Amino acid sequence: MDLQEISDRLEIEGVIIRYTRGIDTGEWDLLDTVFTPGAEIDYTESGGIADTYPTVKTWLAEVLPAFFPKRMHSLAQIAITLEGDEAMATAYFHNPMPMDDGKGGEKVVEFGGLYHHTMTRTPDGWRSRKLHEEIVWKRGM
Repeated sequence: MDLQEISDRLEIEGVIIRYTRGIDTGEWDLLDTVFTPGAEIDYTESGGIADTYPTVKTWLAEVLPAFFPKRMHSLAQIAITLEGDEAMATAYFHNPMPMDDGKGGEKVVEFGGLYHHTMTRTPDGWRSRKLHEEIVWKRGM
């Protein structure tokens, strides 16, 4: 592995971490440093939408805080395949989120799965041009 590949891998890992941090903290503009302007994002397996980044960003900012006021991702096993200025990155995730149980209390909903990012090198660094969220398991829904 040469220095460029090490650098690319670290930067791509950083993009994935910024993605989960932006989602968890509600810093929606942080996602501008994750996605290309026309990125395709597919959350349909978890009950969400599939659309381009601008539409999904607005949807996330409206829907997530309303249903899941607290969010916390854990990431593991980030696999990256580099091919020039393109890369495939897949990361395991676990995402527990408390929500209203409809009875005056709270319940925890959990999702576990894989984030599949298609990355591209841009003048501003690596960015995701496509994200597919694959749900492997869920609990509490």
